[in-house]
Amino acid sequence: MGVLKNIVAAAGILAAAGVGETVYFYNRTMKRGNAKTERTTKMSGTDWEKYFPLMEERKGFVLGQPHEDVYITSFDGLKLHATYFPGMEDEAGRPADVSGVKKAVICFHGYTGEGLSNHIAIADYFLKKGYAMLMPDARAHGESEGEYIGFGCLDRKDALSWVNWLIGKCGNDVAIMLHGTSMGGATVLMASGLDLPCQVKGIVSDCGFTSPKEVFTHVLNHMYHLPAFPAIQGADLINKRLAGYGMDECNAKYEVQKAKVPILFIHGSSDTFVPVSMCHEIYENCASPKRKLIVEGAAHAESYYKDMADYEKVLTEFAGEIM
Repeated sequence: MGVLKNIVAAAGILAAAGVGETVYFYNRTMKRGNAKTERTTKMSGTDWEKYFPLMEERKGFVLGQPHEDVYITSFDGLKLHATYFPGMEDEAGRPADVSGVKKAVICFHGYTGEGLSNHIAIADYFLKKGYAMLMPDARAHGESEGEYIGFGCLDRKDALSWVNWLIGKCGNDVAIMLHGTSMGGATVLMASGLDLPCQVKGIVSDCGFTSPKEVFTHVLNHMYHLPAFPAIQGADLINKRLAGYGMDECNAKYEVQKAKVPILFIHGSSDTFVPVSMCHEIYENCASPKRKLIVEGAAHAESYYKDMADYEKVLTEFAGEIM
């Protein structure tokens, strides 16, 4: 009898420890305010300090261009914020490049980031190429409302709302590219499975992941050397109840099987946060026309900075094909 009591007591302790681990993981990862940029930067393994001078240099030009804060209401009632740059204009006052084609890009940032600050460097490229730019803050980030992070699963619906806003702003004949990095990359890939307006001509995913469940399983196993069970499974149950979606409910590798617009995949070969194997897996599942650029030696979200010439070259070629 004493042995049975000890077994039951031990099981209770383990169960309590599992619950505690789950709640701790969930609160650190999924809730606004607890998910810290500093921790994400450390986990990503990217040395951003060496790129700060470039960012500061480009910041001056970008912020010197006309721009404004814009807001929409999400499908579930959140006030969402973005920064809008009208870019070059045609005779009617609408975005246009030198050939008269009205084109725009919506840039979606990564986990714990913000729209404007995360896209300062690449905004230099897009603005000088004549794009109008929209840089949203994801729900539970920046100036957008929300307590729970969407990890692409909810953000893809917000992306569709931003697309419709941009069409209303620029006109029905605007050509739109969706560009996302990390969580933003997952967002645009997940959005590829939606019924996108015809104005969306193509998608660029830079180091996007398959699903929050799979990327955090990778982080726990390979970066912290911890088992994913019970933290991931427990967080999944909590998130369904509190945030309204499961952590593997929307998976990019399945959504791209329904994609109709061309997709450009970009990933760093040395990405330890979102492994390049995820890029290959999603690419193989993609049903629409596709291209892939693997930047050798680039860590997480570093591809643009590691090989800017090749990145801009393939981006320009891709835009020329789809726009």
